Amino acid sequence: MLIPQDLINQLEDCLSHHLKQAELAFECAFPTPELSFKVRGKAAGKAYLQQWQIRLNPTLLIENQQAFIEQVIPHELAHLITHHQFGRVRPHGKEWCHVMANIFHCPPKTYHAFDITSVQGKTFQYQCQCKIHQLSIRRHNKVQRKQTRYHCLLCGTQLEILKTKKMIYDQ
Repeated sequence: MLIPQDLINQLEDCLSHHLKQAELAFECAFPTPELSFKVRGKAAGKAYLQQWQIRLNPTLLIENQQAFIEQVIPHELAHLITHHQFGRVRPHGKEWCHVMANIFHCPPKTYHAFDITSVQGKTFQYQCQCKIHQLSIRRHNKVQRKQTRYHCLLCGTQLEILKTKKMIYDQ
């Protein structure tokens, strides 16, 4: 997917702005991270600490341009800065929250709320005692291979696949 150059410029300006904030706060220089558009699936972005790189989901970027500038770029840059300054710490721990809130002046939200319809792959319906859950094909396959079990965070019961009419006929 081709990203418009003016959008890339806005992302780079945002990155530069937040990088300067971090340099002032920590009184040191940071290299400019490489921006890449190679994230697939439901993730908006990912920080690659060793490569000093931020990868963004091009589909979600096009659909949520302003939110990427205001939230995703600072979020991923905060991971790089936190790793650089504090070493190996929890991904969304107190150090990362400090960088987000006190240096970038952004809410330290750990997950996006973007509509993922355009990037969501095949899902399977599972149920617990209180509701129906959508599991990705990866999670579904792990359950089928008996590698893991998933439990509802609300009621705590184990998720079981929801039998459809087609599944019943196939047995």
